[in-house]
Amino acid sequence: MVTASAPGKVYCFGEHAVVYGEPAVPCAIERRATVTVERRDDDRLRVESEDLRISGFTVEYDGAGGKAPDVDAPTRLLEAATGYVDAAIEQARDAADAPDVGFDVHVESAIPLGAGLGSSAAVVVATIAAASRALDCELDEREIAERAYRSEHAVQDGEASRADTFCSTMGGAVRVAGDDCRRLGTPDLPFVVGYDGGAGDTGELVAGVRALRDEYDFAADTVAAIGDVVRRGETLIEDANAVASEETVSELGRLMNFNHGLLEALGVSSRSLDEMVWAAREAGAAGAKLTGAGGGGCVVALDASDATETALELTPACEDVFRAELASEGVRYE
Repeated sequence: MVTASAPGKVYCFGEHAVVYGEPAVPCAIERRATVTVERRDDDRLRVESEDLRISGFTVEYDGAGGKAPDVDAPTRLLEAATGYVDAAIEQARDAADAPDVGFDVHVESAIPLGAGLGSSAAVVVATIAAASRALDCELDEREIAERAYRSEHAVQDGEASRADTFCSTMGGAVRVAGDDCRRLGTPDLPFVVGYDGGAGDTGELVAGVRALRDEYDFAADTVAAIGDVVRRGETLIEDANAVASEETVSELGRLMNFNHGLLEALGVSSRSLDEMVWAAREAGAAGAKLTGAGGGGCVVALDASDATETALELTPACEDVFRAELASEGVRYE
């Protein structure tokens, strides 16, 4: 039996634009998915989920693909427990050249599904790490990240970027542009996360941006402008000390505000996300924006004081709020 965990993430800058080769800067946060795997004597998979922010369940099915199990559970949780885990297990089997090994897989997560915090990436990364080690195959971080990307790419019909999986594997702040992935410095930024209790449809939102970009030149220019914001922000993060100065946090916040405005123009924000963003800004946050695909889910703000947390707690659109510490460590064995 092997257990591995991997962190979720917030986007400082760059979601959606990263799909088109522009850079993105996600930061790993100390909210983790933990996956325990144990080899079976057959080729079946048994997947048990205890906490993905809705009621847990257990399913068992063969590992040869086919129809999804008939389970009374929301589609997104079922995808996390079957589609993403299936793809991750297949990558571990491929790495170990062990195509017929079955597993019992137990998933626990403190990352809400579909909320823009990288829940699927964390589950995939932790599953590949645990399952490959259970097959006596030691993968380095770069290979785990690559195989995790392949898993998400397959499940998301080719729309995935490397950003989420690379960040979850490596930890800290990372910069991703196409296939070019590297770690940045890891200043301790004062992240506050607000969650509206919902989730956007990533595939639908990505397709919507693609349609706008294909139809309107100014939408393509908006995507390119997000890339410009990212390039300015990554330089600030790279040059920051372990504890970012007030000046750095202030400028990062302004850039986050720009980024949110551009994402809003592309149609991926929502009333609840905008309500939380403005509550954070009016409370004195240096900046605030949606994080992830949008349409619902989470916003991230920069504020070292308690004011933003208090304001979000009092905001009707906000179901949960928490301070998110930067996770300097990525995937690890527990």
